[in-house]
This record gives sequence, structure tokens and C-alpha cells, in this order.
Amino acid sequence: MVTNFEYNFQKENIGIGRRKEAVARVFLVPGNGQIIINKVPGEKYLQYNPNYLNKIWLPLKLVNLDGQFDIVVLVKGGGLTGQTDAIQLGVARLLCQIDPTNRSVLKAYGLLTRDSRIKERKKYGLRKARKAPQYSKR
Repeated sequence: MVTNFEYNFQKENIGIGRRKEAVARVFLVPGNGQIIINKVPGEKYLQYNPNYLNKIWLPLKLVNLDGQFDIVVLVKGGGLTGQTDAIQLGVARLLCQIDPTNRSVLKAYGLLTRDSRIKERKKYGLRKARKAPQYSKR
């Protein structure tokens, strides 16, 4: 558990990322390359999954800033995959906000695109959004 940590960040220095039901508010703090998600170390929160951790660090690695910032995240909703994608988008947006020259690098890798695919609503008469009950001719 991370203690002695104050969340007194400015509203202007926030990167918001969304994916499915997950919403992540991302802050970059000068540091030595730690991830803190909901006041818990990032490795523990993401269950030590290297794919999730690499996905979060990717925007910083592309602009050669890895190891110079700590990533502090407040995230809610969705599962770990959706939250990780939301954090990645938040970090990329924040890097563009800090330095507009980063935009061309991040856009080339598709890190500034919001993945708008969300769960489709269930329709009446169906079991799920599109799954229909079995049809019987006789």
C-alpha cells in the first residue's frame, strides 16, 4: 500500500482515457518510473501481468520519457483489460498536452484513438443483444 501520497494535482494536468466501461484519470509526476493505480502499486493492481504493464509504458517509451515520470492513476469501472487500455489512452493524451510535438509519434502508433466499441444493449424477444431463441418450424 502506498502511503504519504497526496492527490493535489491540477485539473489542467490530467489525461482522461476511456475504454468500454472503464474511465481512467491519469497524472504524470516527475519520478523514477513507478505506476500507482488507485493508491496501489501498479504491478500488484494489474496482477503482475507484463502485457498490461508494457501497454501502459508504451506511450512514454515512444517519446523517450520512460523512467522520468511516475504514473498516478485513478480508475474505475470495467475489467483489467479495459482499464489498462483506458490508462494507455490517458497517458498518451497527457503527453500530447505536455508537448504537442509528441502527437505525431503517438498518432502513428494509434495511441490517440479512442476505442469506441462498447457492449450492445439487449433487445426484447432475444436472449442477448442478437442471440435469438431456437427457431422451430413445426
